[in-house]
Amino acid sequence: MALHLSLLLLLFSRLSVSKVSVKTGNSITIPCRYNLRYIEYVKYWCQGDYWNSCSALVRTDQPKISGTVSISDDVTRRIFSVTMTDLQPEDSGYYWCAVETTGRDQHTYLHLSVTTGTPGLYVDQQEVTGVEGGSVTVRCYYSNSGDIKWCRMGGDCVLYSGTLHGTSVTLKRTSDANNRKVLTVTMSGLKMENTDWYWCEVGELEMPVHITVSQQTATQRTIKMTSTIQAPTNQQPSASPTAELVQTDNTSQGAEGNMEDVHQRSIDVKVLLIPWGMLVVVTAGILVTWKMWTKHKDNKAKDQTTNNSVAPFPEDDDDVTYSTVILQHKAQLKVQTKAAEPDDNVVYSSLALQVTTQQRATAAQQ
Repeated sequence: MALHLSLLLLLFSRLSVSKVSVKTGNSITIPCRYNLRYIEYVKYWCQGDYWNSCSALVRTDQPKISGTVSISDDVTRRIFSVTMTDLQPEDSGYYWCAVETTGRDQHTYLHLSVTTGTPGLYVDQQEVTGVEGGSVTVRCYYSNSGDIKWCRMGGDCVLYSGTLHGTSVTLKRTSDANNRKVLTVTMSGLKMENTDWYWCEVGELEMPVHITVSQQTATQRTIKMTSTIQAPTNQQPSASPTAELVQTDNTSQGAEGNMEDVHQRSIDVKVLLIPWGMLVVVTAGILVTWKMWTKHKDNKAKDQTTNNSVAPFPEDDDDVTYSTVILQHKAQLKVQTKAAEPDDNVVYSSLALQVTTQQRATAAQQ
């Protein structure tokens, strides 16, 4: 039986963890990776010491929650996950990740140990998030002994330091204030394709952790660029596990990381310079337009003033005819007209005035 299980584990090339430990009352999520050809097939979670006699607890073609057990299938990443909550000591035993096929079902196993005390290996949380170009830190608490590893599901493992899919990984053994042994894993220079399931491994125990990498927002890029400019050049790395600098023995990888940082900073500067440049151009255009409009308005006002101005006095060379107008009553005008003799050299002008009723009354009294 042990030989059969070992062959299955080799066949599936570590598509899941093999031995986990959980404290009573806690929860755990187990990822199971499958081949591309099985995307459309039914996946299920089986419990039992032997494959031939195990019983399926949940399936993807049925209600995906059964009591304290649930199952979900991510066909994009070809991983189905099983979550078990409120675990009790009687839940300890062997479980199987299985894919239902037309022939023999594909399967691999793991052993779950539920303990009332402190588990031999555990994490604060199984879900960790980071941003592209940044870093994440995972702390795995352990009490057992053995080799330490950080592995990617279906991929390679790192001992102490190295790279996984182009991302720098550093492992460090430390102790916290409560004298707990801590394996601190730091992944820096994150990429979008680093989103996946990983696991801590100390000795024979393993603990799966899911890392999600998202794109940086504009605010995060600005904060990163500002902190990079203001950071002192003589800053020393902190001895605290929560603030340690990531180091790697791979010189070529370090050079690539530096080039990526420089490239990222240049992109950040360009992102800020483009809108500022556009703002300067638009502002200059507005100022030029306003100045031209103001000048045009002043010229138009001067032209109108010149055209409407009239000389208050005639020039000396102009021919001027002066006339004297004497206002008289209409009756007096008639008498004078009759008394006057016609004269060919005299030019007569008649001025007819309209007076109001009040003016006529005043004239009559006179």
